[in-house]
Amino acid sequence: MISTIDAAENHRKLTALFLAVAMAVVVGSALAFQYIGGYIPCKLCYEQRIPYYVGVPLMLLAALASALRAPVWITRALLAIGGLLMVYGMCLGIYHSGVEWAWWPGPTDCTNVAAPVDTGGNGVLDALDKFVPPSCDKAALRILGLSMAGWNVIASLILAIVAFRGVFARR
Repeated sequence: MISTIDAAENHRKLTALFLAVAMAVVVGSALAFQYIGGYIPCKLCYEQRIPYYVGVPLMLLAALASALRAPVWITRALLAIGGLLMVYGMCLGIYHSGVEWAWWPGPTDCTNVAAPVDTGGNGVLDALDKFVPPSCDKAALRILGLSMAGWNVIASLILAIVAFRGVFARR
C-alpha cells in the first residue's frame, strides 16, 4: 500500500509533468498560428509567451525534484512559482484583451505607424524597413468570439488552478 506522503508526492510529480506538457502545448499552438497559419504576433502577444517559456522548464525541474525525492518544499515552491507565472500570464492576457476591446489604451509602442519613406532601394534591408508589425489593439483572429489573448486568459487560469492544487495536495 502506498503511504499518504508517497501518494501526495506522486500527485505533485504528475501535476508538474502535466503542467509542462500543457504549457508547451499552449505556447506551441501560438507558435503554430504564427509559423504555419501566418498570423504575425504583436508586442503584447510575444510578452504573453514569456510565462510559458519560463514555466515549461520550471515544471520539468519540479517533476525531476519530485522524482529524485528532493525535499517536498522544493517541488511545492516550483509548482507555486509555476502557478504565479500563469497568474501573471493571465493578467497579461486580460490587459491585452482589454486593449483589443478598447476598454483601455495599449502601450504607445504597440500601434500601427505610418510606413517609412520609400528610398527606392530593392534590397532585403529596404524591404524590412517597410514591414509594420501588427497593432496590439486589433485581434488578428477570433475563435468563438475570443481572441488569442482571451484564450490565453482561460488557459492561464486553468493552469494556475492546477499548479496551486498541486502545491496544496494532501492525498
